[in-house]
Amino acid sequence: MFPHGLLRQSTAMIYCDSALDALGAIQSGEYIWCHSMAATPVRLLDALAEHARGRRDITVMQLHLEHAEKVTDESLDGHLRHRCFFAGRETRNLINQGRADYVPLFLSEIPKLFRNGEQRVDTALVQVSPPDRHGNCSLGISVEATKAACDVAGRIIAHVNPLMPRTHGDSFINVRDIHAAFEAEEPLINAGTTDISATQNRIGANIASLVEDGACLQMGIGAIPDAALRCLGGHQHLGIHTEMFSDGVLPLLEAGVIDNSRKKVVNGRSVTGFVMGGEKLYRFVDDNPEVTFLDIEFVNNPVVIAKNKRVTSINSALQIDLSGQVCADSIGHRIYSGVGGQVDFVLGATYSEMGKSIIALPSTARQGASSRLVTTLAAGAGVVTTRAQVDYVVTEFGVAELRGRTLTERARDLIAIAHPDFRETLMREARDTLKLRIPG
Repeated sequence: MFPHGLLRQSTAMIYCDSALDALGAIQSGEYIWCHSMAATPVRLLDALAEHARGRRDITVMQLHLEHAEKVTDESLDGHLRHRCFFAGRETRNLINQGRADYVPLFLSEIPKLFRNGEQRVDTALVQVSPPDRHGNCSLGISVEATKAACDVAGRIIAHVNPLMPRTHGDSFINVRDIHAAFEAEEPLINAGTTDISATQNRIGANIASLVEDGACLQMGIGAIPDAALRCLGGHQHLGIHTEMFSDGVLPLLEAGVIDNSRKKVVNGRSVTGFVMGGEKLYRFVDDNPEVTFLDIEFVNNPVVIAKNKRVTSINSALQIDLSGQVCADSIGHRIYSGVGGQVDFVLGATYSEMGKSIIALPSTARQGASSRLVTTLAAGAGVVTTRAQVDYVVTEFGVAELRGRTLTERARDLIAIAHPDFRETLMREARDTLKLRIPG
C-alpha cells in the first residue's frame, strides 16, 4: 500500500483499485506515450485494450513494447492505433499490414519532438517504484524517452510496482506529478538468457580484437554483443556509455574490467538509458549510484558521446551492400525494427578521439540461403547508416575497414568477409554490375 507520507504530499492524485480504474480519464483522440522495453506497464496496456473499446482514435506511441498482444488485437482497429518509433514483435506485423505507423527517427531526437511541442503527449503510462520518503518514484530500469514524455504530458498514470528497482539519474517522478495510480506487485520482464552459436562467438571474437584498453563501449542486446563482452575479460579500464545494456556486462563490472575510470562524461559511473535482462541485472542496478540512467536526448547526443575517448560502438545490421550502405530497420519494404541509436553512436564514435564504430552481422540469413553482404540492397530497404559513415564491418569471417576506402577497396574487403558460398557471385556482380576493377 502507498505510505501515509505519500497521501500528505499528493492530495491531487487519484488512488485506484485497478489499472482499469486508473485509465478512466483517457478520452477519444488522445495521444498516449507508453513506458517501453522491460518497463512496459503490461497491466496498464491490458486495461487500455479494454478501456479503448469505448473510445475512438486513441494513438499509442512507444519505442518497443513487450507483451503487447492485447493492445495489438485486430478488434481494436478504429479504437486504438500505434505510432511506433521502433517495431517490436507484435507491432511489426501491424506496421506491415498498414494498421500501425512507423516513425523513422534517431533515438536522440525523440525527446525533442515532445519538448518542442512537435508531438503532443496527452497521457503518459508508466511503471514506477514506490515513492521514497520525499515522494519520489523512480522510472527504474527504463528512462529512455519516457522522462521527456512525462515532462510534457497532460497527465501521468502510474503502475506502482514494489518490484521495480529504484535507479539513479534522470529517473525520478514525484508523486505530486502523478495524476492516477494503482499499486500491484508484478515480476519485471525478463529478457532471458541467449544461446550463443559458434558463428556468433567468432563474430564476438572479431569485435573484441578491435576493442582497446580504456575504450568506452556502446552495445545492444543479444548474442553478438554478449559474445564480444565474453572476450574482453583480459582488458583494462573499460567504460560504459550506451543507450542500453544487458546481462553481458555484469561479469566485466564485477571483475573490475569495466571501471569507467577513463571516461570524461560521468566519470566513474556506467551511463545508460535503459537496461533489459534478468533478475541479477535488475538487482545490480537497484539503488546503485555506480549506474546512472539518463535522458536519452543526453545519452545519445553525438556531441556528448564524443567527449569520451576511444568510444567503441557496436551495432548490427540486416544487410550491407558492397559500397558500405547499412540497412538496419527493414527487410526490403517490410519494417523490421527501427532507426534507434545506431547513427547517434556511429557519429559519436567518429568524432571521439581514437574512437571506432563497428557494424557486426552474420554473413548469411535464412539459415545460410542468402548473403547479408549484397551487391545492392533489396528494393525498398532503408539506409540507416550511410556508406560515408561506416568504419568497421565485422562478420564471422573477419573485419573489413571501410573508412577512407574507395568503392573498389570496400567491395574487395567486404567480399573477403562474406560467406565463401557467395564470394564468387559477389565478385562477378561487383565487376559486371558495379563496374569495379577488383583484382583476383
